[in-house]
Amino acid sequence: MAAPWRVAVVGGGIAGLAAAVRLRDRAPAGTEITVYEQSGALGGKLRTGELAGQAVEFGAESFLMRDPAGGESAAVALVRRLGLAGRVVHPTVGQAALAVDGGLRPIPGGTLVGVPGDLAAVAAVARPAVDADRDAGRPLLGPDDDVAVGALVRARLGDEVVDRLVDPMLGGVYAGRADDLSLATTMPALARAARVEHTLVGAVRAAQAAAPRAPGAPVFGTLAGGLGALVEAAATASGATIRRDAAVREVTPAGAGWRLTVGPTRDAQHVDVDAVVLAVPARPAARLLDAVAPEAAAAVGGLDYASVALVTLALPQPALPALSGFLVPATEGLLIKASTFFTTKWGHLRRPDGLALVRASVGRYGDEAQLQRPDEDLAATVHRELSAVLGAPLPAPVAGHVQRWGGALPQYPPGHLDRVASARARLRAGHPTLALAGAAYDGVGIPVCVRSGATAADEIITALGGSRT
Repeated sequence: MAAPWRVAVVGGGIAGLAAAVRLRDRAPAGTEITVYEQSGALGGKLRTGELAGQAVEFGAESFLMRDPAGGESAAVALVRRLGLAGRVVHPTVGQAALAVDGGLRPIPGGTLVGVPGDLAAVAAVARPAVDADRDAGRPLLGPDDDVAVGALVRARLGDEVVDRLVDPMLGGVYAGRADDLSLATTMPALARAARVEHTLVGAVRAAQAAAPRAPGAPVFGTLAGGLGALVEAAATASGATIRRDAAVREVTPAGAGWRLTVGPTRDAQHVDVDAVVLAVPARPAARLLDAVAPEAAAAVGGLDYASVALVTLALPQPALPALSGFLVPATEGLLIKASTFFTTKWGHLRRPDGLALVRASVGRYGDEAQLQRPDEDLAATVHRELSAVLGAPLPAPVAGHVQRWGGALPQYPPGHLDRVASARARLRAGHPTLALAGAAYDGVGIPVCVRSGATAADEIITALGGSRT
């Protein structure tokens, strides 16, 4: 009788946990799964805490309900698999604003991450270069081309569309700049359309038509009680052995499998397994790959990251607008790059005493020096800037929390997807029982990370001989 498979998942974020659940569901019965997490907490950038007696997210706050093709997202599928569908809630206020020219203006509808399919619709916020987006008789991009988002949009629609719309919307997700971020990675639907369409406006319209959204269908969801429930349920459903505070320092070939070196140098433990899912950021993954797959390590190891801080304030009965929050273009000169009015946006968080939870995101790529300020300074600056944007002094907070996420958000340069594909191809050819998963490779957001982890698990199952179904 064959011995049960032994699979190590390195990294206990949502991608690693999704991989572990998929392994439990599809690998042969008896498969031994161990998740190694170097910190003391599972979930990665999913972290539910408490402020002023209420559960609040100190990391990711929601997930997309639909995938790019219009079906349910991988996050929703995982939520259903874990028996949590009854806890899904949706925003009760969806309109957000841009902080421009000293005031708040509604974010125009009908754009694709700020890129308009109707120039007139964005005129109140930005003046497009109306004559630049001409049909030159050929697609905007070649079949394999990738460009920075900012380069394409500036050339076609002008600087204001980038600076006032696209940049703050991308910055709210990636803490990066449109001029640095890959179109194919951050806006894949637009990249696909740009390989066919001759104008940018036409490409936006084509991308929107390819993935229509049912009127009134919710775009985002979260879990009542917090996304920490998703982390806990995934860990439980995986049936994996969870090793916290367990840093994997080396992954080396051992017979037909792998040997992991776990823990401090002076007291290292060696563990033999049949396969490994590396669900860690790019640089730690590159260090682990360097001795066994140096070319794959080089392909992913150069990825840079942005650091952010999330400052959450509990404010007694503030006068807040009926908005989910606002984004701030870098040209406004504020420390805040985005803010969310939690207790306005999410009806299930509203309190009878009127206490409001407001969160601000601080930190843009290349400006990490601002994050060196003490927590008290960051919180005071956020409070002051929120008051300025809203046009009236906010009440003093009764509680606050500063969550720092160092090196949290990958910055995908043009060509990122090709480099990742090259790394994975080399691993499949030379080390098929070693797979990569996570935001470093496939993009940010809970659904993308869940799908990435599940795909890595499927590759491992195939490499080891197939599933039980």
